[in-house]
Parts: sequence; structure tokens; C-alpha cells
Amino acid sequence: MRPNPLVAEQVNWTQYEPDQRAGHYESFYQRANHPSRPLAFWIRYTIFTPAGRPVEAIGELWFVLFDGETGQHVVAKQEHPIADCDFDRRAFSVRIGEATLGPARLAGGVHGVRWQLTYASDQPPLYLLPPRLYRGGFPKAKSLVGSPLARYDGELIVGDRRIRVGDWVGSQNHNWGTRHTDRYAFGQVAGFDNAPDSFLEVATASNRIGPVNTPMVTLLVLRHRGQEHSLVSLWQGIRATGRFRYFGWDFASQSPSVQVRGRIEAPPEAFTGLAYSNPPGGVKHCLNTKIARCEVEVTNRVTGTRETLLTEHRALFEILTDDRGHGIPIRA
Repeated sequence: MRPNPLVAEQVNWTQYEPDQRAGHYESFYQRANHPSRPLAFWIRYTIFTPAGRPVEAIGELWFVLFDGETGQHVVAKQEHPIADCDFDRRAFSVRIGEATLGPARLAGGVHGVRWQLTYASDQPPLYLLPPRLYRGGFPKAKSLVGSPLARYDGELIVGDRRIRVGDWVGSQNHNWGTRHTDRYAFGQVAGFDNAPDSFLEVATASNRIGPVNTPMVTLLVLRHRGQEHSLVSLWQGIRATGRFRYFGWDFASQSPSVQVRGRIEAPPEAFTGLAYSNPPGGVKHCLNTKIARCEVEVTNRVTGTRETLLTEHRALFEILTDDRGHGIPIRA
């Protein structure tokens, strides 16, 4: 029986089925920011299997250290045969080679980089789709946050550089599907500078059906002041606005009680380029930073009260594209 992703203790169980022929990608990724400096890590444990060729499944380890102080981001990736991996479908437990990930710690290394980290969160999982859509084949790509506002401690060793991780805030995340979304902007803030207990997850996305691109849909969840504003219904997503380019993104959505408007942006030098293989074939470019700026205006539509949330360099910002004219070097 396939695990139910909406049962809390099962939220991070692997969805991959070893013999499935439809193709599959699945990522368990962790990211966190230094409390005050433009410094962040992103570590990704991934399964990839091409459509029609399940015997070619592999495990991938990805690592990026984003350094906004030096402008020198460290990128590493390594592939392992699936026989050298263990993705547990009955518990939250992942192993790729010697690298491991569980509900409270992760450890491993790739190409001169090593990590030894613990993390903890008292927050419930956050869902960017309506609950019913986590079952079945639509949409082809699904995403959730297993541990919002997770606090990380431990150590990163990056070449000859030893980085102490102490109370860095971020998140543990899980996404999977039979194909990547055709085009998207994706953002996340795990604690704003002036609202450290608030969490934002937002995406603007479009898919291709034959030769036609669907309209952009914007889904947004904001946890702020003890409330969750979940603006993820299809109707809300279509009515919302989202416009992105290289390298800024404006979005807005609302419910009868709240309106959320925001902007995420970063200079080109804050990004690294990553190549994501697509199960049906082809390669997407992911333009990726974890040190973007984000400003969000939250308006209570009942009282008219307005509040601005801001972070200068703690926002996740990704653009997935088929375009090859973006100008960001592909590093892995």
C-alpha cells in the first residue's frame, strides 16, 4: 500500500516504487541560513529514474554553500547506483552511499564537502497543494515542507574551510513526481528579519499541454502571528497574480480575510545554475539561490490593518526554465 502523505508520521516516507515505468524524481532537501550573515546551505538527497527504464534509477547527492560575502558559491554533486541507496517507504530514512538523512539528523559528504548536522522543529508540516491532490496523478509534481522553521546545528567542512552551524533556521522539504513542472518560480522564507516566527512558501507555475502553455497559477501559504493563510485552491491560484523574470518576482493572492503581496529578488551573482534531468526526457535549468531579498505586505481585509515583513538575504528563490539565455553558469 502506498504511504499516505497527509498522515503526519508518514509525510516524509518515500513515494518511489522501484519498478514503476512512468519515471520518477524525488528529493529530500534541507536548507538553512546563518542568523545574520548572507550565508546558507542547501543539501539534497534525490532519486531519479527515467521513464520506461526503471533499471537505470540512481541516487544523487547535491550540495551548495551560498556565500553572499565572497560571491564564491561552492557546488558539488555525486551520483550513486540505486543498489548503493536505501529510500525507506515505511519510515523517514534515506541513505545514498554513506550519506544518511532521518527525522533529526543528516550526515554525509561529496567531493571534498562534508556535513554533520542535527535539526529540530516544533511546527506541523506545510502543504502547498490542496490535500486531495497529494493522492493520484494530478498534478505531476508535488511539494511539501516536512519541518518548517527547523533549527540546524553542527558543522560543514568545505575544502579547508570549517563552518560552525549554530541555530541556523531553515526547513526540511520533500518533493516528487513523474515530471518536473515546465516553468516556475519558487520561494520560501523561514523566518523574516522582523518576524522570525513567520514562514512563507509560494510558487508561480505553468505547465505545457501539447504545444500550449497553461496560464500561470500562484499558490501561497503564509504562517504569521499564529495563523496559517493557505491560499492554495485552484480558484485562488488562478485569480492570484505572479510575474517573474531574471531575477525578480512579484506575486499577490488573497482570501476574504487577508491579502498578501510580495516581491523576491536577488542579483545574478547570488545564483548558481543546476541541471535537473526530467523523467520523460530532457534537462531543465534551475537557477537557485538561498540568499535572496523578500518583502511581503500582509493586509487584514476585515480591519484594514497592514504589516510589512522583510528579510534582506534569507529567502529561497528558484526559477526552473527551458531557456538557455539566462546567463547563469550551470555548475552541476
